[in-house]
Amino acid sequence: MSYERYRDWLDEAEDDFSSAEIMLREGKYSKACFFSQQAAEKALKALHIAKYRRYEETHSVSELLRRAEAPDELVRAGDRLDRFYIPTRYPNVWPSGAPFRHYGEEDAKDALDTSRRVMDFVKKQIR
Repeated sequence: MSYERYRDWLDEAEDDFSSAEIMLREGKYSKACFFSQQAAEKALKALHIAKYRRYEETHSVSELLRRAEAPDELVRAGDRLDRFYIPTRYPNVWPSGAPFRHYGEEDAKDALDTSRRVMDFVKKQIR
């Protein structure tokens, strides 16, 4: 694996974060939540490639944060982002209703805030 590719992961994370911001403005709250989770996950994968020289296969933000020895409070916040990985996209996760009907503006704002905090953590670690 080329460890310089961490930059590609970080660039994609930033693009996902930008998409989350757009989705929030458009009122597409479940999509804002999902893209926020993706931004954090990809940023953390960049960190593991750049700093630890390994690619982590997990999709769990909280697990990636644990492995990076992040502060407990950020790991707990990562748990919240993990809840947006599958339920925001698949109707069969919910007893009824399309996934987008289960998310609101507060969810999206919290997801974006948490994702921003994860990305800030990653950037400090990579420097």
